[in-house]
Amino acid sequence: MQPPSLRPLCRITAELAPPIEKGSGTGARWRIIPIIGGVVEGERLSGRILNLGADWQTIFADGYAELDTRYAIETDDGAVIDVRNFGFRHGPDEVMARLAAGEQVDPALYYMRTHPRFHTGDPRYAWLNRTIFLGTGERLKDSVRIDIFEVL
Repeated sequence: MQPPSLRPLCRITAELAPPIEKGSGTGARWRIIPIIGGVVEGERLSGRILNLGADWQTIFADGYAELDTRYAIETDDGAVIDVRNFGFRHGPDEVMARLAAGEQVDPALYYMRTHPRFHTGDPRYAWLNRTIFLGTGERLKDSVRIDIFEVL
């Protein structure tokens, strides 16, 4: 069998509101980060991110963050696509402290990977419902940028 390869799908830049801290317990801290807009740029998928999603994060005592997002895209041609994106972000303590302070940090210095799942009833994009995707991300001060790849 051939190992899988990747084909670029799009770049998602999600605009974020300030985090809502939920508290902590059992060795973790919880917060919700509202997703308030953004853009999707790609040859096969492009549009805007609707203001109705969030990232429900769990930040564990040893420093890694579990990302669990849900939001929606409206494509340039009018389709609505639901996105559920699960992943992890971690790195050296000093790098993660800089990210938490809102500094621009080279994404090569930390690990941020996701597994997005798309769902839509629009027949033009039905192929998204049955395809596996992987993402590599970058945390910016007020946004997140994720390059999404189709697994072939």
